Amino acid sequence: MTAPHPDRVGGQGPGIIAVLGAFVLNGALLGSWAPRVPALAEQIGAEDGALGLSLLGASVGMITASLLAGRLCAVFGARLVMTVAGVAGSAMLPALGLARSPTALGLLLIVLGAMVGVMDVAMNVAGVTATRRTGRAIMPLFHAAFSFGTLAGSVGAAVAAGQGLAPTGHFLIVAMVCGGVTVGVARWIPVEELLKVPARSGRAGRAPFRRPVLWLLGGVALCASMAEGATADWSALFGVRERGLSEATGALIYACFSITMACTRLCGEAIQRRWGAPRMLIGGAVIGGLGLATAVIAPSPALTFAGFAVAGVGLAYASPVAMELCGAAGRRADGGGGEREVAFATTIAYSGFLLGPPMVGGIAELTSLPVALGAVAVLVLLIGPLTLAAGAFRRRELSSAKEPTSSGTAYPSP
Repeated sequence: MTAPHPDRVGGQGPGIIAVLGAFVLNGALLGSWAPRVPALAEQIGAEDGALGLSLLGASVGMITASLLAGRLCAVFGARLVMTVAGVAGSAMLPALGLARSPTALGLLLIVLGAMVGVMDVAMNVAGVTATRRTGRAIMPLFHAAFSFGTLAGSVGAAVAAGQGLAPTGHFLIVAMVCGGVTVGVARWIPVEELLKVPARSGRAGRAPFRRPVLWLLGGVALCASMAEGATADWSALFGVRERGLSEATGALIYACFSITMACTRLCGEAIQRRWGAPRMLIGGAVIGGLGLATAVIAPSPALTFAGFAVAGVGLAYASPVAMELCGAAGRRADGGGGEREVAFATTIAYSGFLLGPPMVGGIAELTSLPVALGAVAVLVLLIGPLTLAAGAFRRRELSSAKEPTSSGTAYPSP
């Protein structure tokens, strides 16, 4: 492990706290509006079909914007990009409460999704920078902050709905808090030195889509995001239909999954230091896949809860470690870089959130919901082979180009 970088404006104390704050805020933005969908649907008078098309706007905005976010971070720096996207996303949130038609809601969600997507890439780039400067494997900690931010946002939404607060008023409060905190932490966000002329030498200078290692790491993030999206949308229905739970009790299944995932991420640094990134991903894939399989196969409601909770443990490290490895794969000889690589993997991961739930629905329509969720378990197990293949390609790149690696993110043999 290398010595910590002597950070000028925050990479260790204030810098880590600032990046944690950015992840919390991004999660809070997402967690605040999604639970208010029933109120928004009533507000615009939309049927289920039209509402579903409107809600696709957020995913479309995220995927489209994340394609450009890496280049923006490379040119302007993650700090500026994250600040602008955070403030703009916060400002867009109250506008959702003004929508009066499915079309208007869909267009607003495209813009909001774009801002959230850009902020997501920028905060992951800043997180990779913080790991380099501190020499610590703290990406799982940052993603834990996102999980807790989502939880805080959803709890706030539940309280607002329970108090009869209209979406516009609720979103305005969230916007003021998130926008204000974004500006407050911005100056501490760690950034790399920007190059006047981008480096093009070595593997790190190649376009991400031309590097198999990035496709494979993106595949890891894709499998994880598809499993998370499928669990979010289908676990409660599975509990009600297949295990005879009440609607309120079934809703707690996803809460168990989310809480175990967030808490497991808090331990990520110690585990990665002990076992290394590849073993974390492979071991997590086995734990996550077996957890989902247990939830689907075991007839007991208690084992269903336990299975989804274990799946949260297994999937906890997939996304953050994949992002860290992508940043390492894009590192230049001067110690910077990785923005495009992180954005590339983020785009693929967002596709998983878009594809996962309808994939489960399609399989369930043809077979059954247990079979569909069983397919998700198989998908999680694929993270292991993808990790091994990514490691092989990365070692081949390093041996041919003799590029430097970032601490804690090299690919030793598992």
